[in-house]
Amino acid sequence: MTLRIGVDTGGTFTDVCALDEQTGRLYVRKVSSTPDDPGRAIVTGVSQLLDEIGGRDLGDVGYFAHGTTVGTNALLTERGARTGLLTTAGFRDLLELGRGRRPSLYDLQADKPAALVPRDLRLEVDERVRHDGRVERPLDEDQVRALARELREQNVEAVAVCFLYSFVDPAHERTAERILTEELPGVHVSVSSAVLPEFREYERLSTVVVNAYLGPVVARYLARLRTRLSELGLRATPHVTQSNGGIIPFETAERMPSRMVLSGPSTGVVGAAEIARAAGYPDIITFDVGGTSSDVSLVQDGVPKSSSGTEIDGRPVRAPMLDIHTVGAGGGSIAWIDAGGALKVGPGSAGADPGPACYGRGTEPTVTDANVVLRVLNPEYLLDGRMKIDAAAARAAVSTVAGPLGMDVLDAAQGIVRVITANMARAIRVISVQRGYDPRDYVLVPFGGAGPLHAVRLARELGMRTVLVPETPGAQCAAGLLMTDIRADFLRTRISPPDHDVVAGVFAELGSEATAWLAEENVPAERRRVERFAEMRYAGQNHELPVPVPEGEITADTVAQLTKRFAAEHERMYGYSSAEDAVQVVTFRLRAIGEVARAQLHRAPLGDPDASAAIRATREVYLPESGGFTACPVYDRRLLAPGHRIDGPAVVEQMDTTTLLLPGDTAVVDELRNLVVTVGR
Repeated sequence: MTLRIGVDTGGTFTDVCALDEQTGRLYVRKVSSTPDDPGRAIVTGVSQLLDEIGGRDLGDVGYFAHGTTVGTNALLTERGARTGLLTTAGFRDLLELGRGRRPSLYDLQADKPAALVPRDLRLEVDERVRHDGRVERPLDEDQVRALARELREQNVEAVAVCFLYSFVDPAHERTAERILTEELPGVHVSVSSAVLPEFREYERLSTVVVNAYLGPVVARYLARLRTRLSELGLRATPHVTQSNGGIIPFETAERMPSRMVLSGPSTGVVGAAEIARAAGYPDIITFDVGGTSSDVSLVQDGVPKSSSGTEIDGRPVRAPMLDIHTVGAGGGSIAWIDAGGALKVGPGSAGADPGPACYGRGTEPTVTDANVVLRVLNPEYLLDGRMKIDAAAARAAVSTVAGPLGMDVLDAAQGIVRVITANMARAIRVISVQRGYDPRDYVLVPFGGAGPLHAVRLARELGMRTVLVPETPGAQCAAGLLMTDIRADFLRTRISPPDHDVVAGVFAELGSEATAWLAEENVPAERRRVERFAEMRYAGQNHELPVPVPEGEITADTVAQLTKRFAAEHERMYGYSSAEDAVQVVTFRLRAIGEVARAQLHRAPLGDPDASAAIRATREVYLPESGGFTACPVYDRRLLAPGHRIDGPAVVEQMDTTTLLLPGDTAVVDELRNLVVTVGR
């Protein structure tokens, strides 16, 4: 078995990558997504790719990994399971009260998202644990059993349990879980002490509810897909991506769907970091543009920045994840005119069905339609001819906003591109400037179907000087699945001064849990490693900063280093540190990593810079930077070899994306077949 397959399901396309380990050749296939049943597009794409390779079937696949948005979409569209909730008496309404903040400070009409559990399914249990772990009121087991039967009569598919201070002593939650499992066979049960054993009651409650709400949906999807793949001959254990950029087996993921909310985009970041590091660029900003959204992330010293949580549609989800910021700015984003007569783009998207007007089914103007009108995109076909383009339909769609704005269709199309570029730039400033990083110090790595199309304009907007376009950017998330490790995060809240005994003791407990998990996943000892972090703050603060813990045995010197590292990070983040204020360690985190055999990047020697043999056409492209329509050579990416140099303006086409170079830009193909663009001024 020599094939390794990665599959990424997006809003518009499903990408499939296959690596032949014997030859080192990478195969890529894109098929239209099937939102009603994402697994159908996966099976279609895998089958088509295996046919393209020739004489291969799923029995030849030794590794299969999948990035999915099924859980995220179910949460955004509120199509999860019918869920019940058990809470400590008096905390039934915390799910709706939250932090008592309005969604928009100055909008008095803004509504909070509806609670995922209706009030009649939120039931209170007579129990109470104090902050120090002392039991104030023992759990009434008979009451829990009665409430379980009440939920059974309500036909719930899932139940979440969140008791006060269960992260200090989980005994009551574990007992409730046992009773619920006995009384509600087949119902998904999630307890907060297993899903998120850390403090902050509302965030813990919200996360365990999301986990329960998504549990049956994700479990059914993964089980159905696993069965399909097995019937087609797959013998390897299929894996799915987590938000932290690591992979876990399908069956493990079914228990923790809240850790998959960023499943799709996380592997693109991991793969881009690996490729850029190998190319000599450890500090990058990733820029993933699909049909619906743009996902941006910052990578420092070859390591993607991490986060302990995010907010999705107003609902907090605390889980270890890569620090990815998402905005509704993709190729399918719809252009519209607001009440004040201003042109807006997104967040609404045409998605895969009906899709942009130029695909032949939609009618609303999208970013893709604007690029077809401007002839930046091929006005006749995409995907190497497999998808025909209706340029007249694209022009008609864009004219629906051009008319009301009193603009020419070309100017309106360029206006759409300018607006979407500004939206993308704002997203990058969130993960860079607003967090103390200067984007000019980083290399922009665009991927996704539309990333390279907008990259150089975005780089100019942000003052970035270099853009690195990977060899298969349109399928980068799928390719990234071939470069990621098995990974799990273990955490525990214990608010304490940076005391040696506490720090060493908690990390020893987490280390034991990690060792057991790695053994369960059959990871050989030589492929195991761990990373440790302490989330720290000054006493009285309400937010913590993650600080890496040095490797090796934890000594008094280790703890002293932690305090110094925290002060330095606080200085970088907030501009000051304090030697007088007491420091606290709040949450301890340990990341267990099982290294897997990865797709290898193959280098080739640089050759002749003359790339003229790769030109397959010349196209008139509307470029305001050149004063209007400009004759641009169109290069075939497959014919570009290491050493080739391209001077802008130019267009580089390949099956999965299109790269635009503006006047003054220069691109060179490096040893790894990346397109390294020096951005003109």
